[in-house]
Amino acid sequence: MKKPLLFALAAALAATVPAAILHAADDSMPQVGQDAPQFTLPSQSGSPISLNSYKGQWVVLYFYPKDMTTGCTIEAHKFQDAQSDFAARNAVILGVSVDSAESHQQFCAKDGLTFHLLADTSHSVVSAYGSLGNYNGVSIANRNTFLINPQGKIAQVWTKVNPTTAASSVLEALPGSATIGVGKTIDKDSVKPPGPPAKQQ
Repeated sequence: MKKPLLFALAAALAATVPAAILHAADDSMPQVGQDAPQFTLPSQSGSPISLNSYKGQWVVLYFYPKDMTTGCTIEAHKFQDAQSDFAARNAVILGVSVDSAESHQQFCAKDGLTFHLLADTSHSVVSAYGSLGNYNGVSIANRNTFLINPQGKIAQVWTKVNPTTAASSVLEALPGSATIGVGKTIDKDSVKPPGPPAKQQ
């Protein structure tokens, strides 16, 4: 009677190990209400882009696996097509993968992308956001999206994002009108897309 019981206990323990590992991985991901990890990364043009340049704006920070692949192209086009809607809500879009700035430049030129794609070749930012993945032994960014509020805190997190609904899901989570200063709102049709961030001193 003891042996079956020991086997059952061993099996139960083995079954809990993957869940424990998964939970540990989730713990490394910034949670709603926490400060968004700061970063500076090169964009497709090679110019450095810093998260703190966008204080006062909503930031859609989306991680994706690889430039010019099917799912990533669909997701990028959905964000590109909705740029005016994001701008109307005082939001800027930043895409991040572990591809190089040169690869991003090719992707943007090929698919007409005008928002910033950031190159995290060191995997530091992907790791800080708990989004470093592995595909057949190659490091990639998992398809996760973070909405960062104008105060620099995580407002919402989407994991294992569906490329076709990514942009619409984030838009639904944003306030309907852009807020300028305290208690002032402006009509969304009069908002121009956000320009490049100010240069750091």
